[in-house]
Amino acid sequence: MRQATVYIDSTALQYNLNRVKQLAPNSKIVSMVKANAYGHGVKDCLAALNNTDAFGVATLEEALELRAQGSKHQITLIEGIFNTNEMLAVLEHQLECVVHHQQQIDWLLKYKHQYIQHGLKVWIKLNSGMNRLGFKIDEIIDVIMHLKNEGFHCVLAMHFANADVPDHPMNQQQIQQFLHIKQVCAPIEASCCNSAAIFNWPELHFDYVRPGIMLYGATPFANKSVADLNLKPVMTFTARIIALNHIQAGDSVGYGSLFTAEEAMDIAIVSIGYGDGYPRAYIKQNYVALNGELRRVIGRVSMDMIAIDVTGLNAALDSEIELWGQYRLVDDVAEANGTIGYELLCRLSNRPIRRKIEV
Repeated sequence: MRQATVYIDSTALQYNLNRVKQLAPNSKIVSMVKANAYGHGVKDCLAALNNTDAFGVATLEEALELRAQGSKHQITLIEGIFNTNEMLAVLEHQLECVVHHQQQIDWLLKYKHQYIQHGLKVWIKLNSGMNRLGFKIDEIIDVIMHLKNEGFHCVLAMHFANADVPDHPMNQQQIQQFLHIKQVCAPIEASCCNSAAIFNWPELHFDYVRPGIMLYGATPFANKSVADLNLKPVMTFTARIIALNHIQAGDSVGYGSLFTAEEAMDIAIVSIGYGDGYPRAYIKQNYVALNGELRRVIGRVSMDMIAIDVTGLNAALDSEIELWGQYRLVDDVAEANGTIGYELLCRLSNRPIRRKIEV
C-alpha cells in the first residue's frame, strides 16, 4: 500500500501548551485551532489541549466541529458571524463572537438578552493599522461604550501586523492605540498577543493570549528556531521509498529534466507529491531525512512522487522518509520553498494517513 503518513505527537502538543502557560502565567489561553488545528486535525489535538481555557476558530463550521467532538470549552469566532442564522447557532452552542463592523453589532443587539443570559463575552476588534478587520480608533470607543451600556461584557482585541519583527515601527503605533483605548474604556478585558507577541511583549499579555503556530511546534520568527523557543514539533510527515534507481552521469530526473546527474548516483523514488500537500516550487535546495540523515530532493516534485539522492546509503524499498518533523523542520522546508511553516501545515491534503501518538 502506498503510504504517506502524518503523525501527531500529543505529548509535544501538551508540552507546547505548558510552554505558553510558563510564558503567560497570569493570562487565560485561547488556543487557536482554526484551519483544522493548523492542518494537524482537530480530533487528534483536542485531548492534548484539554487544559486550555478556550479555543479560537475562524468559522462557525469549525466551532460546530469542536462541539461535535465533545468540547465544552469556550469558543470564540475570531471573524464573527456573517448572517442572522449564524447568530442563532451562536446562541444554541454558546459561542463568543468578535465584532468588527456595524452589521454584526446589529445582529448582536437583536439577540442581546439571550447572549448576555448565556454569560457570553463580546470581543471588539480594533483596526490599529493592519487594515483587515476592526473598528478604527476614531470609532471603536463609541462602539465599546454602546455595547457596555447595553449590558455586554466586552473584550478589547487587536492583531499585530509585525509581531515577528519586534523593532518594526508599526508595533509601537499599534500598542499605543491599544493602550489608549484600553485606558479610556476601562474597566475592560484585553487581548492582543499571538504566538510571536507572547514571546516579545510579556507586559501585553493582559487577560487572554492567543497562541497559534507555537502550539504546533513551528516558529513564528524567521530568525529563531523551535529549539531557540523551547518548543517541540507536533507533526511528523513521512512517506516511503517505492523504487530505487541507479543513474549515470548525464542522466536526468523528473519532469522538465531539470536535474542532470554530474556523476553516477543512486536515487530513491518516494511516495509523496503536491497531491499530498508536499510543496513543489522550491527555490533553494530542499532536503528530507532518511534514518536521521538529510538527503537532497532532486528534480521537480510531481503530484505523487519525489526523487531523492541516496548515494552512499543502504537505502531499501519501503524505508520511511521524514519529509518534515524532528530532523527536517517544517520551517526549513518552508524556507526552501519561499513560504512559511503555517502554509505547509495547513495545506496538507486528505490523502496522507493520520496517526496520533500518545506516550
